[in-house]
Amino acid sequence: MAEATYNEDNIRSLDWKEHIRFRPGMYIGKLGDGSTPDDGIYILIKEIVDNSIDEYVMGHGRTIDISIKDNVVRVRDYGRGIPLGKVIDCVSKINTGAKYDTKAFKKSVGLNGVGTKAVNALSSYFRVDAFRDGKTKAAEFSQGNITEDIDVQETSKRKGTKFEYRADTEIFGNYTYKFDYIEKMLWNYAYLNPGLTINFNGKKFFSENGLLDLLTKKINQEEILYPIIHLRGEDIEVALTHSSRAYGEEYFSFVNGQHTTQGGTHQGAFREAYVRTIKDFYGKDYDAVDIRSSIVAAVSVKVIEPVFESQTKTKLGSTEIEPGGQSMRAFVLDFLKTELDNFLHKNPKVAEELQKKILRAEKERKELSGIRKLARERSKKANLHNKKLRDCRIHYTDQNKERHLETTLFITEGDSASGSITKSRDPNTQGVFSLRGKPLNCYGLTKKVVYENEEFNLLQAALGIEDGMDNLRYRNIVIATDADVDGMHIRLLLITFFLQFFPDLVRAGHLYILETPLFRVRNKKDTYYCYTEQERVDAMQKVGKNPEITRFKGLGEISPNEFKLFIGDDMRLEPVLLAEDSSIDQLLSFYMGKNTPDRQRFIIDNLVVEKDLEAAS
Repeated sequence: MAEATYNEDNIRSLDWKEHIRFRPGMYIGKLGDGSTPDDGIYILIKEIVDNSIDEYVMGHGRTIDISIKDNVVRVRDYGRGIPLGKVIDCVSKINTGAKYDTKAFKKSVGLNGVGTKAVNALSSYFRVDAFRDGKTKAAEFSQGNITEDIDVQETSKRKGTKFEYRADTEIFGNYTYKFDYIEKMLWNYAYLNPGLTINFNGKKFFSENGLLDLLTKKINQEEILYPIIHLRGEDIEVALTHSSRAYGEEYFSFVNGQHTTQGGTHQGAFREAYVRTIKDFYGKDYDAVDIRSSIVAAVSVKVIEPVFESQTKTKLGSTEIEPGGQSMRAFVLDFLKTELDNFLHKNPKVAEELQKKILRAEKERKELSGIRKLARERSKKANLHNKKLRDCRIHYTDQNKERHLETTLFITEGDSASGSITKSRDPNTQGVFSLRGKPLNCYGLTKKVVYENEEFNLLQAALGIEDGMDNLRYRNIVIATDADVDGMHIRLLLITFFLQFFPDLVRAGHLYILETPLFRVRNKKDTYYCYTEQERVDAMQKVGKNPEITRFKGLGEISPNEFKLFIGDDMRLEPVLLAEDSSIDQLLSFYMGKNTPDRQRFIIDNLVVEKDLEAAS
């Protein structure tokens, strides 16, 4: 084998746009096709909108207009507008922008001078218009290359900046925007910037009370134990309550208006400061797990020159409020020890409800401790864990979560499906957990059942979620069941399990359904895998006469060699999503509780019979 050469000819320098297009993950995280909220097409929107938000924070422009039509994104703000002589530089010269000047943008999100350049480089069409002092300057680009430099002209339009772009299919493939994801992002912007109006495709996003409005919308008001506590201070805002559901912690954390979905130092500081404040208030050394059990909290801080753990800014790394200033831990603790302590003294009924909640959590934890010990001994003795779990070598907790390491656990039904996936998987990042029969319908049951039920006990152990989300071992938990009645029922029972006992896992976007093809259509030259009836019809037309059509009745019927195609880079996953205003208890009661006239009517109204399917195809 010839030795590869390594000399001056192997060294090359990429310009800014080439580097962004060659290594997009460094700038926007993963690419994706729009099926998950952290896919790159949504990061591009965020990078543009962040600039408009920064203008509002600095006191300029109270409205942002956004629209998406035919995959063209338009964002118009009414801030100061980019200085006309620097319009092209600001969108096409890396490390160029006003945010290096902390006087102009003291507590900004975008500090690296990269955001709009990344959008420009990753778009097949990109246009910027700046309106300032009765004049306008515009420029158009394609893949970061300027295609039209439009001279400065007179204008009567309001000052501000407008961006218009289409994400490049050469980079993102065939992508689709899910407006639910975008609307959730825009609501967060509205909650963090009371008084700002955002218009998106005809919908208005506006908040008057900040994080209080956020929690009011996120939680069903019938589930909270006491009215939401809302505290505001200089550079910090907190809203919190406890849910009547018994399990988990749920946090919405933000830095300078950026939703830090992976948390960071500010969220960690809040969790620690909250426990210390509660212990001091009651004068009791309660366990931290009991104090935080079923808490729902939103935390927003403003930091000078924040340090994030990646360009996508989903996890804060700053340990200080400002360089050389007070530590994040001390800042948050000082605020809570003053404001939360004062609130609880002034609201004794809330303080009483909060203490009752802590005592209930403590009682349940102690009751469960003995059951957990017996369950672990039983599992170890029978060596059941190894029989049911084919683990992978790398886990979500092994790496910096900000790197979006796509570790996956497939939950399968039966030995045949489990065997097919096991033989097809990537053993480095994909594990398989095999179910035996149908899981228990656990709606309305207590967590005691998790440890007494072999399937559930071993599943939570495999996931590493016995003591909360911090030790989650897989980024994606994928339910892989047959697309028949029994498979759908198992799918529903598993979703019920997660919603009942581990709702944080679902809300954080870790739970998915695996989509596998229903049909294979082929001839001697071509093979098409079809996920819908329409795809089957289209494939038959492409193949021509006498196609061979196979209907996959179960996952076990798909050969391991074929399965590799469906759980690799092109794996189709349908996320299990919860609407912002959905009540888990009401949801489970409707679908999994005792039969009711409402559910019977729902089934009748949505029943699809075989003749309807034939007509549709």
